[in-house]
Amino acid sequence: MDKDQLILELQFKAIRSSGPGGQHVNKVSSKIELSFAVQESLALSDKEKELISEKLANRINKENILLLQCDESRSQHKNKELVIKRFVQMITEALIIPQPRKKLKPSRAAKLTRLNNKKHQALKKESRRRPER
Repeated sequence: MDKDQLILELQFKAIRSSGPGGQHVNKVSSKIELSFAVQESLALSDKEKELISEKLANRINKENILLLQCDESRSQHKNKELVIKRFVQMITEALIIPQPRKKLKPSRAAKLTRLNNKKHQALKKESRRRPER
């Protein structure tokens, strides 16, 4: 994954943001929408594209475009920086392949402890019963 190439492939659109803004609320487009065409990317290998499509399926639309929005700040530039940072973090996390879990058997001591606890519980409950006539 080439981070600089990825950032060059991003497309941005400025939209009017909701929330506080006073006099400028209906004039200034400070919300940033980031779009990234996953399958057309030259910065990613085929395997990386597959991983991203799999892990970020809920964020990718039918046209294979990843969409992110940011309207945390009143500044368009700050929102652009934030959405880029969020995008890079999301992509790097999606490319992490988890290690497979190794199946382990319980140790002999663990088995004995479990059986002893079971016996102890059985005796405790048996002592609570009414004596037979």
